[in-house]
Amino acid sequence: MSEFSDEFGEMLRAAFGDRVQRDVPLGPLTTFRVGGPADWLIETRSSDEIVTALTLAHRAQVPVTVLGGGSNVLVSDSGVRGLVVRPRAGEIRRIDDRHVRADAAISINGLVRWTISHCCAGLEAWAGTPGTVGGGIFGNAHFGGRLIGDLVTEARLAARDGTMSDVPGASMAFGDDHSRLQRTGEVLLAAVFAVSPGDPAALRTTARESLAYRKRTQPLETPSAGCVFRNPERGRDIMPDGIAWSAGALVDSAGLKGTTIGGARVSPIHGNFIVNQGRATADDIRRLIDHCRVAVRDRYGVELREEIVYLGKFD
Repeated sequence: MSEFSDEFGEMLRAAFGDRVQRDVPLGPLTTFRVGGPADWLIETRSSDEIVTALTLAHRAQVPVTVLGGGSNVLVSDSGVRGLVVRPRAGEIRRIDDRHVRADAAISINGLVRWTISHCCAGLEAWAGTPGTVGGGIFGNAHFGGRLIGDLVTEARLAARDGTMSDVPGASMAFGDDHSRLQRTGEVLLAAVFAVSPGDPAALRTTARESLAYRKRTQPLETPSAGCVFRNPERGRDIMPDGIAWSAGALVDSAGLKGTTIGGARVSPIHGNFIVNQGRATADDIRRLIDHCRVAVRDRYGVELREEIVYLGKFD
């Protein structure tokens, strides 16, 4: 049960009614399908509701965790304390011929479909990317050597006290698997993307090629969180000769594909994916991640860094 008072729950119910949920299992809300309960859960329907939830939690000194599409995260078996905000509804609209604005709760696939149908080029290669716009910008989603942050021209953010601000894309501190949101704790409400005129048929071809590539190279039929580790960085890491600059190549070369701990397994298809074989716990997955990191470091001297985000307390 929550360590936070029922007074906080009453504040939430006054704002959100019967949408307020207690002790909700988070595993079914993630792509890993593991994890314990949230003390409180709210599914918001607008940016204004996200701000309201942040403001109420700040006043009550209750921690807030934002859970988007549930990919790229590992929820602790003991769950997440405080309030979990799960943004759901949102809109996409064209600002002008060169810019499209999308709310954080929009799925990346939904954004790709919208831009294709509205003859807007630029995002079609992200077809098949799991999660939401908010999660994609938080971790600066990448595909084929491109970063989604390169297309962001403006972002609307909310601080943890609910204060909103509009910042240019250049102020988002985008890097490989990184944005300023990881440092500041700010929450993305919406983003503006640069687009260009495009032919829907050509854009659909690119999207289909992207999807086909993912299906060939990733274990999409088994629960996972996407890539676990960040790729090595030139200028920071020293890679052994003959191995590509990718975390998956290091895991593969270390002979770790197929390695299991409990119900967790390093995918035989892609070395940077750990999959839940149906009975994994978050602890199984965390221990397998640690095992891969140590094995690669001991063999090649390369320190793998996680791309995945841990939610809740881990031993």
